Amino acid sequence: MKVDLASTAGFCFGVSKAVNRVNELLAAGEKVCTLGPIIHNPQVVEDLKARGVGIVSSPAEVPKGVRMIIRSHGVGEDVYAQATALGVQVEDATCPFVAKIHRIVKERSEAGAVILIAGDENHPEVIGIRGHVSGESYVFSTPEELVLLAQKHPDLVKKPIAMVSQTTFNIKIWRKCEEISKKHYTNLELFDTICNATAKRQEEAVSMAQSHQCMVIVGGRQSSNTEKLRSICAACCPTYLVETAAELKPEWFAGATSVGLTAGASTPSDIIKEVHITMSEIVNNEVLETEVSAAEQTAPQKPVEEMSFEEALEESLKSLNTDERVNGIVVAIAPNEVQVEVIGRKQTGYIPASELSADPNVNPADVVKIGDELNLLIMRTNDQEGTIMLSKKRVDAMKGWDTIVAASESGEILTGTVAEIIKGGVLVVSNGVRVFVPASQASVYRMDDLSPLKGTEVRFRVIEVNTSRRRAVGSIRAVAREERKEKEEAFWSQAEVGQTYKGVVKSMTSYGAFVDIGGVDGMVHISELSWNRVKHPSDVLTIGQEVEVTIKDLDVEKKKISLSYRKADENPWEIFKRDYALDQVVTVKIVSMTTFGAFAQIIPGVDGLIHISQIANHRVEKPQDELKVGQEVDAMITGIDYDKKRISLSIRALLPEEVAEAPAEEAVEEVAAEEATEEAAE
Repeated sequence: MKVDLASTAGFCFGVSKAVNRVNELLAAGEKVCTLGPIIHNPQVVEDLKARGVGIVSSPAEVPKGVRMIIRSHGVGEDVYAQATALGVQVEDATCPFVAKIHRIVKERSEAGAVILIAGDENHPEVIGIRGHVSGESYVFSTPEELVLLAQKHPDLVKKPIAMVSQTTFNIKIWRKCEEISKKHYTNLELFDTICNATAKRQEEAVSMAQSHQCMVIVGGRQSSNTEKLRSICAACCPTYLVETAAELKPEWFAGATSVGLTAGASTPSDIIKEVHITMSEIVNNEVLETEVSAAEQTAPQKPVEEMSFEEALEESLKSLNTDERVNGIVVAIAPNEVQVEVIGRKQTGYIPASELSADPNVNPADVVKIGDELNLLIMRTNDQEGTIMLSKKRVDAMKGWDTIVAASESGEILTGTVAEIIKGGVLVVSNGVRVFVPASQASVYRMDDLSPLKGTEVRFRVIEVNTSRRRAVGSIRAVAREERKEKEEAFWSQAEVGQTYKGVVKSMTSYGAFVDIGGVDGMVHISELSWNRVKHPSDVLTIGQEVEVTIKDLDVEKKKISLSYRKADENPWEIFKRDYALDQVVTVKIVSMTTFGAFAQIIPGVDGLIHISQIANHRVEKPQDELKVGQEVDAMITGIDYDKKRISLSIRALLPEEVAEAPAEEAVEEVAAEEATEEAAE
């Protein structure tokens, strides 16, 4: 078997430049040290240490007469200033791609822009980038963190934004972050600063992982770009990260027919070569052992009558090879395995829980019961004990695979259970086969967290099959969209204003909430969330909450639905109309003041006006002389206008009269106040 090596594996331009410069200075007899490890590869660092290259954490630690090398990650401006002040000789090996980011953030921040950086906040490269920012800056590593940043700092909407990324940032995540930032910030400048070599290395790694049964990544475990390679490959096939060839394990490649190899930007070529050679030796030896085993099975055997009992038993177990199916009766069930008696052989077999079902979380007692007859596949025999390890899962998968292939051709909708949440999507078990559903196909709505899907039953279509590798890809989204379309057509055929629906809150904006009312989305404007004033929809609702809403308006042409969450029986004016009457004395709370009087809350949502002439039984120059906001007082309801939603209150009506009638100017003020109140209401 051939081990395929990625063409982009190994040192990138920036790392190569830094390491070569160290070697050049050493060859010239220079004494050098590096500001932090020159690269994230322990083997290279140890080799340089053995050759006298020290590591310092700041210019202050550099010994006299030693040249300090700034690694490819780069540093902030303060480090250069400190080195100059201390008289330290500096050899700048900052990667040109990183230096470009430094120039961008320096220029944009000096011009007043807020800098957003996609990357690891604690990575030396990101720390160095922030060191060139003169103003405000923020770091995020995921689309979710970018959204949270916008929520925590709503004032950023009004400011100019410049967004860059760490050179080794995941290009797919960057594209998602680009779209999110465009939605949140109108005054935005995007700079695609992912290194070309990084992007090509990641693209080639994904391509190899999709076409190979196993991947090995070589590189330092502290290396950001190496970890990203491991992460994106693991979403496609079993992937292992090693720093040296000594960490390779033969069992990783058991049964594999194709193996891929790539390496991070900090991995030297000699280590890659050693791993490549060792892997080739391992997989080729495995193939050789398999061929020898097959030859042994076809070799002439002793006649049965010439065999001892032990030899006869061994031969009978050999005949139960891994391609053979047998039937077994369940005789015992344990949490970790099921014991069976193999029919026709009177031998004991066992099915590990992991081989019972494609669902790794299954309880054996939920799958089988004592006395069940099962069709099983022989996995392994134990020559000494005479036991057989069997698999029900693989027989089910063999049967189910034909169903999966047929469904991919016919477009039939299948049902299954979401068994696992993995990198890049979910695994759905259907007909004993594990079908991969990418995150983009897992739901009609974008879901940053797929964990709520685990354990749920879903309907999906098979959109791709790889018969040679027995792998299938499905789409829950395709089926959900079709069903949603049917629901939409049914909704619009009978929807009317005033109808009430139960729905689920899907998302929120500053001006309202969007609710799914059974296949269609409607918007509840913030003014329709409550009869009281609401600052933000989240004050009333939460995403995922089940609510009852009423259709307030419909636009059939634009397919827009306006909803109301406010309940008619909670209308404060209806409550007032029911519980209060003219000439009734009520306790009210002063909520605001004007030149012509004070407004007082009778119940939440209903205020009344106490005109300045009705505050006291004597002349009042201004309301503040007698009242203060928050004060509770008794007053009489002296006027109600339900059409204009105006209520007049009087404290004076409850006091003994000192003046027979209000002066003429007070009457004029009262008329003017009423007109002003009416204009404000309109």
